Amino acid sequence: MENFTVYNPTRLYFGNKALEKLPDELAQTGKKVLLITGKESAKKHGYYNQVVQILQTSNKKIIEYSGIKPNPVVDDAEKAVQLALQEKIDGVLALGGGSVIDTAKMVALAYANKQDVWQLMKRKVEPVRNIPLWVVLTLAATGSEMNGAAVLQNHQTNEKIGYFSPLMYPRASFLNPEFTLSVPKNQTINGIVDLVAHSLEAYFANGNTPLSDRFVASNILEAMDYAPNLLNNLTDYNLRARMMWNATVAENGTTMHGRSVSGDWGTHALAHHISLLWDTPHGQTLSVVFPAWMKAMYYKIDTRLEYLGTLLTGKKTTADQTINIMENFFKSIEAPTRFAELGLNENDKSKLLDLWKNNRPNGMYIDMDETDYETIIRYL
Repeated sequence: MENFTVYNPTRLYFGNKALEKLPDELAQTGKKVLLITGKESAKKHGYYNQVVQILQTSNKKIIEYSGIKPNPVVDDAEKAVQLALQEKIDGVLALGGGSVIDTAKMVALAYANKQDVWQLMKRKVEPVRNIPLWVVLTLAATGSEMNGAAVLQNHQTNEKIGYFSPLMYPRASFLNPEFTLSVPKNQTINGIVDLVAHSLEAYFANGNTPLSDRFVASNILEAMDYAPNLLNNLTDYNLRARMMWNATVAENGTTMHGRSVSGDWGTHALAHHISLLWDTPHGQTLSVVFPAWMKAMYYKIDTRLEYLGTLLTGKKTTADQTINIMENFFKSIEAPTRFAELGLNENDKSKLLDLWKNNRPNGMYIDMDETDYETIIRYL
């Protein structure tokens, strides 16, 4: 087991009364709050009004930036930073899912340090301070509500990258499963794939970590257990609560302790390029890329695949059987597992391969080269 430090400063309030604690958190900062939201969903379903009412009764002046899209872009983050600078805000509140939260994280960090968002993400400059960031979650998927990571894409540089800073942990996050009852089936499927992929990314990092490995397997088994019922009962509070906590645990460090790095993330790096080129939902890119990556990287991860299968089934399992277990699970929840299911063709594969070769996405532990890219493409 590798040496490690456990650090997670986010205070998380979970349950249908979670927002009752928001005024207490808001009382600890100044008057101006930048409220960052997505498009229409939060307003349509009433979550926006609940948050605005709390801000108003807490005597906060609301500065709003709305319209954050899935697969968030650096342009929105930069515009929100300029608004924050103009208004001299005291804190940022993200109301939404992972795209909104990731944007809010980079806005808060860039504003606090008076730096360019993309320069921070490319590590051209290092942040030294932050301002309060709060999260009201409306979509269980990314786990961004309880970590210090963010992902944005930049169409000018043709990149979609992740960034981590301990200064980006939300001060407090509010998770009311009722706020996810309105999430449609397709987005629920994407969220389940995302949280399972996060668990797998942690598993494929280096380190003799039996307990963390079991946490990974338990997290995946939890998803496999509730997913069929949830997809047939989208408004079931208890099932939504299970998914919400499942997604948070997949990315709050629980599955990563004792490993040499926080996860491999090579599959995410590959999948991000599909979203970058065609604005494909993140979860769909992962359910297509992960099985292909496991098949192509078999020669490096066969032993790990065998052990994962054993943890998932309770009996000796081959690497091929483990790949089938994961791929069949994605199929069972109606997630795409082939490139063509995304509406893309062989010419699109060539475009994707060219971008991989140009940007050279890689894992933090398991290296990939051009030969691996070509093999992965064949399995897509």
